[in-house]
Amino acid sequence: MVAANREMAAYCFDTLVAHYNSEDAPPPAFDEGQHPLFVTWKKVVNGGEPRLRGCIGNLEAQYIITGFRDYALTSALRDRRFPPIQAKELPTLECTVSILTDYETANHYLDWEVGKHGLIIEFTDPNNNARRSATYLPDVAAHEGWTREEAIDSLMRKAGYSGHITESLRKSIRVTRYQSTLFTLTYSDYVSYVRETRGAAPSINGVKHVNH
Repeated sequence: MVAANREMAAYCFDTLVAHYNSEDAPPPAFDEGQHPLFVTWKKVVNGGEPRLRGCIGNLEAQYIITGFRDYALTSALRDRRFPPIQAKELPTLECTVSILTDYETANHYLDWEVGKHGLIIEFTDPNNNARRSATYLPDVAAHEGWTREEAIDSLMRKAGYSGHITESLRKSIRVTRYQSTLFTLTYSDYVSYVRETRGAAPSINGVKHVNH
């Protein structure tokens, strides 16, 4: 099994830096494979708790080199919840790469563990018969401090359901649980990685170097 690693997160930074510099990213330092994956960008301001700046991926297996390249940019620039990340924000960023594994159909909506499983929920909106679905990666519920029921209710809202949440509606949900490996790399660690492996720090148009 392929596990998320530093090289994958560095490749996402490489891809974003190359975008700002209008050039091609260096070739990745990891092997090709096919897995579902996500790229998450968070921003750390004044040493505070990292705040989400973008998170997009695919629950279907992707060629991971193309997948990380595409979703590094999509999550940074085209997550509709946030304005596009600007080059000047790079020094405040951290990137988390996730590779999803072990998909299983849960027996009911509480048949999963907080902190271990990510979730895909699918259900029919009783108000208009629309099919709705949404996912949370495995770290979300634990990070938010949610119970399993709270996480399910939040996912239903994420899926676009605005009506009353009843126990019978919860029981109608189809839940797929999954696990993931992930790796988080800060921008300063990325700079150190580039120095180690390429002999010089990355240069970004319009961004001053971070000193170490």
